[in-house]
Amino acid sequence: MATDGNAERPLFSAVSNSARQLFLLLRCISFAPKAQVQITQKGLRFSAEESQVMQGLVFLEKSLFTSYTYTKPVNENIDDDDDEDTFPIFQISLSSLLETLQIFGINDIKDRSTNHEASYGANGAFARGGAASAFETRFLGMTGMCRLSYAADGDPLRITLEETGVTTNCELTTFEPEFREEILLQRENLAQKIIMRASWLHDAINELSSTSPSRLTIAASPSAPYFTLSSNGPLGSAMVEFSKDPQLLETFQVPSRTVNTYKYSLIKSASRAMEIASKVSIRCDEQGVLSLQFMIEVEGGGVSFVDFRFVPYLSQDDEGDEEGDTVEDVGSE
Repeated sequence: MATDGNAERPLFSAVSNSARQLFLLLRCISFAPKAQVQITQKGLRFSAEESQVMQGLVFLEKSLFTSYTYTKPVNENIDDDDDEDTFPIFQISLSSLLETLQIFGINDIKDRSTNHEASYGANGAFARGGAASAFETRFLGMTGMCRLSYAADGDPLRITLEETGVTTNCELTTFEPEFREEILLQRENLAQKIIMRASWLHDAINELSSTSPSRLTIAASPSAPYFTLSSNGPLGSAMVEFSKDPQLLETFQVPSRTVNTYKYSLIKSASRAMEIASKVSIRCDEQGVLSLQFMIEVEGGGVSFVDFRFVPYLSQDDEGDEEGDTVEDVGSE
């Protein structure tokens, strides 16, 4: 537990002028009831996992907060301030955190701008324009202040919310982390990188749901058909095909044909990010590990990123029944 000195100077404290902004970002990974939190000097890293075959990552950069303070523990000998293994990490109830952040009431954001001016640079990095986003106050109304603090290892995560003169204090119990390994995407061995509007991916995934599919197959090829999403289910099969038109696929880097299959319900779990993001970068490495990285515009003209990783079905199991399916475990590499 924290000492009196630590209580006066917590290990971490931050203030945001928008509890709604934090809520909408963290809700993107609400497919799991729990999340791991890592406090770093550059921001907060939230991660959720599903059966070692899906992970969702949200990084709340310190620029999202009006104030952000991380104090290195005095009893810890840390030589490298950038070493992630030295930063505090703990697990919390993500569902409880989301309930706390919306305690003053947050309506679902159904308005999604279809006129984003954001684009990607030549190197594949996201670049942003001045387009409207779901986070702007004209969509959300007035925003409430949120203060986060963590006194010391083992202490609860404290949350204070203030809006129109009303203050609410909450403490969330912290637990030992259950996982530390990420599902690795081999960026140096990418088999494909495609950048497109997130709303188009969202529409395609929803269209395929009509067959009640259990699996989603993603195929990319340097020749037609260039990029397809297909599904099979008890109600039939369906396929959505995208042409190579730069108006559809802003970036298309596919040296050779790739075909990988994933659990449809897991891909569907990224829908909240698809709904509010302006762009998505769809990357796949040579092992078939899939990354969906969403660029989400936030208040003040900035951007945040939400990254999902998915492990594919093993190719030899593609014809097996659902009960016998196994997936390639690359998360322990």
